[in-house]
Amino acid sequence: MITIHEQQIPAFRRGFRLQWEQAQNSHVVLYPEGMAKLNETAAAILELVDGKRPLQAIITVLNERFPDAGGVDDDVKEFFGQAYEQKWIIFREAV
Repeated sequence: MITIHEQQIPAFRRGFRLQWEQAQNSHVVLYPEGMAKLNETAAAILELVDGKRPLQAIITVLNERFPDAGGVDDDVKEFFGQAYEQKWIIFREAV
């Protein structure tokens, strides 16, 4: 399992992208071998991945967007760990 730091910058791997898929009536991650249908939570997280924003900024936005959740920090880090294992995203170090 990867160790994720809040200053790392998540980015989609080359050939991977987030897209709304009308036929699936949901967001999906498209990649050369196929696609993965996302639930609303996963889509809300991945919509913030732009290859420039560090993980901490994504967490801050999500905490502001969903204040009733009581803090999403650990859940978001866990999700990114899974997305990394699925090879959807990579992490860049902040400069």
